[in-house]
Amino acid sequence: MLLAAYVSALVFAAGACVGSFVCCACSRRKSGESAIFGRSRCDSCGKTLSAAELVPIFGYIFLRGRCRACGAKIDPLCPVSEASLAAGYLAALLKFGLGAEALAAAALYTVLLAESLCDVYTGEVPDWLHIFGAAVFFAAAAFGADPVGRILNGLLGALLCGLGMLLISLIADRIMKCETLGGADIKLFALLGLFFGPAKALLTVLTACIIGLITAAVKKVGRREPFAFIPCISAAAFAVSFFGDFIISRYLGLFGLSAAF
Repeated sequence: MLLAAYVSALVFAAGACVGSFVCCACSRRKSGESAIFGRSRCDSCGKTLSAAELVPIFGYIFLRGRCRACGAKIDPLCPVSEASLAAGYLAALLKFGLGAEALAAAALYTVLLAESLCDVYTGEVPDWLHIFGAAVFFAAAAFGADPVGRILNGLLGALLCGLGMLLISLIADRIMKCETLGGADIKLFALLGLFFGPAKALLTVLTACIIGLITAAVKKVGRREPFAFIPCISAAAFAVSFFGDFIISRYLGLFGLSAAF
């Protein structure tokens, strides 16, 4: 149990550190700065942050969410990103154990966080994130059980989910006379179809739409206002990755059916 607790703590810390880097990289992308070079500093006064101030999650708590030098508020997305990815890494470890499946899940959660932050900060998501996510899927499938079956199932999910959302988007654009889904949203749905297969991918679409509608209503987003939808998709994907099989099996069980995908 001590070893399990130690490994869990390491994985949690790794997730928090990666989340901190991803948040910093996406924030710097907004201002056109390098994600690798240059010391971390306060966005308001430019003060270089110390090592203690950069400790993920706890640094924000220690500083009470404000810069020690100028008192400006620290972007709350920083601790949220750190905590969410730390929780995601730990959840992947607890569900899959140490192995390729846990690594693939952790990589997917990292991609989801990066795409969400890019959508929030700039409204643009680089295509290489989708390509990286797809490469992770094929690598994990190649080293898993029944690689051919998993890849075929994933390709079917990507085709149904990606193409389906593209058609829905085109129809909705014509009806609403404005862009309803961005290209990055559709590509992410296709990527999730690749990872999840048809059944869980469709559940992700439904869940993402529900989360998106609730979020838009709470934030009082206007009909033609830009809205960052990828964080909603990511939240839905995270939930479905853990509870999707249970929900689908219980739903189909009501009709005496079993999940084929």
